[in-house]
Amino acid sequence: MTTLVIGAGLVGSQVARLLVEDGERPVLMDRAAQPKAIGEIVDLAQVALIAGDILQPADIAKAIRDHSITAIVHTAANPLLTLGAQRDPFGAINLNIMGTVNVLEAARVAGVRRVVVSSSNVLNHFLAGGEGHGDPMNEEGFPRPTTFYSATKQAIESLGLNYARWCGVDFAGMRYGAVFGPWSGDGGGGPSNVVREAMRRALAGEEASAPAGAMEWVYSKDAARGTVLALRAENLGTRIFNITMATLTTPRDLADAIAEVVPGARVKIETPAATAVSLPDMQSVSDQSIAKKVLGYAPRYDLVAGLRDLAEWMKARG
Repeated sequence: MTTLVIGAGLVGSQVARLLVEDGERPVLMDRAAQPKAIGEIVDLAQVALIAGDILQPADIAKAIRDHSITAIVHTAANPLLTLGAQRDPFGAINLNIMGTVNVLEAARVAGVRRVVVSSSNVLNHFLAGGEGHGDPMNEEGFPRPTTFYSATKQAIESLGLNYARWCGVDFAGMRYGAVFGPWSGDGGGGPSNVVREAMRRALAGEEASAPAGAMEWVYSKDAARGTVLALRAENLGTRIFNITMATLTTPRDLADAIAEVVPGARVKIETPAATAVSLPDMQSVSDQSIAKKVLGYAPRYDLVAGLRDLAEWMKARG
């Protein structure tokens, strides 16, 4: 079995690490790979790192053919996620939707066993409408995404489910919470960068900032583990999975957790205007009963454990 991991970033690099620990030599494909940052997560000698763009179908087909790929994990997404999509709707729509279609179509043609795709739990929160109470004959029968990013994720899930239904592609969509964790390269998404900068400032003895909205988080190592569980599951049965910490974190919770990990840390609660759209005030917790039943997933990192692991990683890097 050889897995192609598309997107060698915050989550993709952790997926590769777990696959290496399982004895596999995965193939990491990225349009602009960052070897230094990747190498801080997984031994580059144990992976094949190749250049490739999901907007170029030939790149995907070549990777599948040259490396005898039997499964795909697709984690590539538009820069800055929600915020980035609000700034550049066309770019996000093109990359997230058409890029994913290119992956699914390549898998269909090549007969790849399973495709696991990064979705997002913004679909559990960025919604409006639904006054028709699920009646398909009513124009407002269903809630609809309220941001460009969440709209692309809904499209990705719908397309993947239809590739599974009609084309035999064994698709799974992973609805991650806001991901944070070890990563020194570019990208990672707005929320991840906010937490990383807060921890950097706390460790440096500077005043840190916690976003002023409640959120569902997930540590990158848990996001990767849930992904690998979906990759390895013998029979998926269902195909969409919530992967979070299974708790709603308030701004005060985050500030207190940082102070617990870094005693004496000074943390103020504020959301810079530039990031407000990507840091909503969420009201509820995503149900993880299906992920637990089908995949055996439960988060191993709560907020304090994740922040402590991140702090130790940052201190080890100096």
